[in-house]
Amino acid sequence: MTEQSAMTEQGRAPSGPESTTPSETFAAPSDAPVTSTATGRAATEPLREDIRLLGGLLGDIVREHAGTEIFDLVERARVESFRVRRSEIDRGELADTLSGVDVSEAIPVIRAFSHFALLANLAEDIHRERRRAVHVRAGDPPVASSLAATHAKLDAAGLDDAAVGKALADAVVVPVITAHPTETRRRTVFETQRRITDLMRFRGRTELTPAEDDEVVAGLRRQILTLWQTALIRLERLRIEDEIEVGLRYYDAAFFEVIPAINASLRADLRTRYPDAGLGDDPILRMGSWIGGDRDGNPFVTDRIVAMATGRAAQTALTHHLEQLTTLAQELSMSSRLVTVSDAVIELGGGDEGDVATDEPYRLALRHIRSRLLATARHRFGDEVAPLADSFVDTAAEPYAVAADLLADLDVIDASLRDNRDSALADDRLLTLREAVRTFGFHLSGLDMRQNSDIHEEVVGELLAWAGVHDDYAGLDEPARVELLVRELSDRRPLIRPGAELGELAAKELAIVTAGAKAVADYGPEAVPNYIISMCTSVSDMLEAMIMLKEAGLFDPGSAEQGPRCSVRVVPLFETIEDLQQGAATLLAVLDVPLYRDLVAAQGDIQEIMLGYSDSNKDGGYLAANWALYRAELDLVEAAEKSGIRLRLFHGRGGTVGRGGGPSYDAILAQPPGAVQGSLRITEQGEVIAAKYAEPVLARRNLETLLAATIESTLLDTEGLGDAADGAYEILDDLAARARSAYSALVHDTPGFVEYFTSSTPLSEIGALNIGSRPASRKQTEKISDLRAIPWVLSWTQCRVMLPGWYGTGSAFEEWIDGDDGRLETLRGYYRQWPFFRTVMSNMAQVLAKSDLGLAERYSHLVADEELRARVFGMIVDEHRRTTAMYFAITESDDLLADNPSLARSVFNRFPYLEPLNLLQLELLRRFRAGDDSPQVRRGIQLTMNGLATALRNSG
Repeated sequence: MTEQSAMTEQGRAPSGPESTTPSETFAAPSDAPVTSTATGRAATEPLREDIRLLGGLLGDIVREHAGTEIFDLVERARVESFRVRRSEIDRGELADTLSGVDVSEAIPVIRAFSHFALLANLAEDIHRERRRAVHVRAGDPPVASSLAATHAKLDAAGLDDAAVGKALADAVVVPVITAHPTETRRRTVFETQRRITDLMRFRGRTELTPAEDDEVVAGLRRQILTLWQTALIRLERLRIEDEIEVGLRYYDAAFFEVIPAINASLRADLRTRYPDAGLGDDPILRMGSWIGGDRDGNPFVTDRIVAMATGRAAQTALTHHLEQLTTLAQELSMSSRLVTVSDAVIELGGGDEGDVATDEPYRLALRHIRSRLLATARHRFGDEVAPLADSFVDTAAEPYAVAADLLADLDVIDASLRDNRDSALADDRLLTLREAVRTFGFHLSGLDMRQNSDIHEEVVGELLAWAGVHDDYAGLDEPARVELLVRELSDRRPLIRPGAELGELAAKELAIVTAGAKAVADYGPEAVPNYIISMCTSVSDMLEAMIMLKEAGLFDPGSAEQGPRCSVRVVPLFETIEDLQQGAATLLAVLDVPLYRDLVAAQGDIQEIMLGYSDSNKDGGYLAANWALYRAELDLVEAAEKSGIRLRLFHGRGGTVGRGGGPSYDAILAQPPGAVQGSLRITEQGEVIAAKYAEPVLARRNLETLLAATIESTLLDTEGLGDAADGAYEILDDLAARARSAYSALVHDTPGFVEYFTSSTPLSEIGALNIGSRPASRKQTEKISDLRAIPWVLSWTQCRVMLPGWYGTGSAFEEWIDGDDGRLETLRGYYRQWPFFRTVMSNMAQVLAKSDLGLAERYSHLVADEELRARVFGMIVDEHRRTTAMYFAITESDDLLADNPSLARSVFNRFPYLEPLNLLQLELLRRFRAGDDSPQVRRGIQLTMNGLATALRNSG
């Protein structure tokens, strides 16, 4: 968005309520300055036009349905926000304007600015799509991060087929959808956004007559009106059931259309380039989920929730396959009088001689396939889920046992079409459906199960005591624990019997894991592929999880003839900086246990490790956490090579830089050598999910980015340090230690810091206002270490400090350089040459650009203790100045967003619209904390949180 947009540029003349022409809603003063962007004003004019249109329509609707007084208040707030940005007035004047606003007036103002942020997001997404199309039509080289650009790089590298085949033998890229408190938009809002996007895209791509354009604008007005009159948030606390449905909506919205197509085209492209690589048919791109399986600190996850999460996922997959089969049968109407059909298709259809349906053999075969799939759905879910709705069904059909059987039947049709010169038909819907069955099976996505190692210890201790194996497991040292656990894991005898009287926690935990085992039995091993151990620090932590899996029947110790087997991988999650530093030692130690090493061998010699970006950042700060992760990956790669296993890393990134966020392509290319190896799992959450995957065009671009970066990191040298690597690593060791020290001096060592944090941010309101389904803390304490990373980052983001994304870094650089020009030049060289360092700096700059210490200072006044307020906020201000100065010195730039002009444009012009949201949030927080607990005040605070999250796009 550029400065003169719908809310900054004068639009068309005002019109009446019935007109489809938007008024000059939210128009800026005529002397509003015009700032050209790096891409040129002409290139961004369509974006300004789109936002002018959408903002104008929104303004008309606000005036018509909220009244002139509300509209005037919105306009006054908007105009004064721009005057604040231009330093024409003090921020306090705008704050005074909003300070006495009745909450009944504040809420529509908050909604107006929140809706504008949402519409601006849509317009910017469409503009990026438009600019990409311009470059393609102009014959420009493919944009970096696209698969086309990756293929060009691979072609230039002249790679050997055998090397490519080996590197990509087990290739898999899995975005894992997780729940997030600020990504809770209702399906109605989600669908309305999609319709607005479709209308805007149609308007931009089609030559319309004036009457046709008026019709499209009228359609946009209707959708924005629907948006305005639909509640953005729920009144009740979000349940896990709601979060499950939110995650599933992206499949119909984009994943079903995009993922099979990407898998098919990528496989074809790679096979064309490397015909002798021996690449298989397994899809590289798959989906995962944590929603309903992640019970770490979430007491609301139960066995019923696990059953619902896996069941609803399977229902979604089967429903999609059934719908596609119905459409495919309509399309493959070829007559046996006109085409040749294989005997296998005729046999598959099973029609009786003389049956008129045999004249359309493909339809008859698809009737048989669809009947079997319907029987499969009915067998699992009953008639309510899969009713026999038409006569195109054989009620006596046998259900499919596994998705591979369905695929085999579809392959029969595919082979017949290709053998009879109908490849064009085979490569359309049938190809997409075959890929969908390969990718989604009967399970849709893999649900990871996760629990904290402390819980495992407590539960396993109770099981061992109940079985009479040991009365005090918690009192054993690590070697004794490992010895005992290995002995139990080597014996098929379960520790407990059905009906055993256990404590509430142990009974609940075993029921959850047993529900996971049932999902595996019902939907296949892909339904629950991983068991993740939070705060994993030792071998016993991993073996305790295996005891749980054994009790549920998922782990089998095997016999002398056959080793141990388990369809579920045990995945340690290394989260704190110390755990990351000890991660490789933990991996080597567990692989020294023969039983565990045999299990890894049975699982293809692949060991997955999860890396926690959030807690490591909360523990040690931005630079220290990023370097601890890089160092941990280097050590894990070395340990894997030493042990003869293949390493698969799972990156637990959040939406924000403070939780590992930032551009995915750059982040993956910044991984150390050997860390990717054809495989990548990565969490996606919060507003980032909607920003990346809300509709097919966005989804394809962002999924391609993950694939492109994974392939490049696997097959090409992306680190670029060469022989200078060891020296660079030593310098970053030093810098990380200094950064952690500076961070700890504030967060862990400053008396009263917790009080400052909880008072100056909306942390307590996040827990009190029904935001998200899980508590804000793992335990009922006030320790920073027990606080969940999402509320930690979300709180700092809402008050615009953005502390987790930069604090401590400036001190580290300043201390290490210490006026030495040679050292400064060393860091400048790393910035130019080393993707890791450049990405760390770029992501930090993005956060600094989104911070606003003027607003943050106003939040600091929520702290009653004046001395504490001055001391802590003073430290924040000093470090912010120091970090910004060091960024400019190292990058040799005076612009935080010089390397990201599109974000610079968005930040510069969007942020005045955040000003009223922040100031109104502050006002409502004061009222709430003063005792005004009215539903409207609570709802107003929640609306500001959602509005700021929408506008910032990566807030938690």
